[in-house]
Amino acid sequence: MLEGVGLSFEIEPATLDEESVKAGFDGDTSALAAALAKGKAVDVSSRHPHAWVIGSDSIVECAGRRFDKPRSRDEAEEHLRLFSGCALTLFSAAALARDGQIDWSGVDRAVLSVRPLSDQFIAEYLDDEWPAVSGCVGVFRMEGRGATLFEAVEGSHFTVLGMPLLSLLAALRERGLMMA
Repeated sequence: MLEGVGLSFEIEPATLDEESVKAGFDGDTSALAAALAKGKAVDVSSRHPHAWVIGSDSIVECAGRRFDKPRSRDEAEEHLRLFSGCALTLFSAAALARDGQIDWSGVDRAVLSVRPLSDQFIAEYLDDEWPAVSGCVGVFRMEGRGATLFEAVEGSHFTVLGMPLLSLLAALRERGLMMA
């Protein structure tokens, strides 16, 4: 997404222990997504003085339960069975940090209505999409066969892809990091 809008950047994974952030978190899913995005941005920016760093994270919630990226194909299959016929709420967050301090953060949400999925469909879908969807919190890539999982999607396309891009771009322009 960032390349698509003409931003130059380098990728550096954060060393944030996400599991301990999640374990100690007492708040709603939107706030958790924001906390993870902020934690990643602060972690990387503390190692790069004066650099602007973007951190991001996405979390899916379904029937009151939070879902992480599937750790295995079996877990992906289990997630898809649980999602079948339900509405997923996807929270995508981004944060900007500089010198180890948060300067901006934003969260957006989308609601994705999963159609009823047969076991045969799930197996064939994962035959085609695994392991590409192993890094996707909802076990889908909209740019792949993921669109076939849904009956309806409410929310920003960019949020569904994993980042509240429009608000991030506004924040970058406000800071003179992109042309206005």
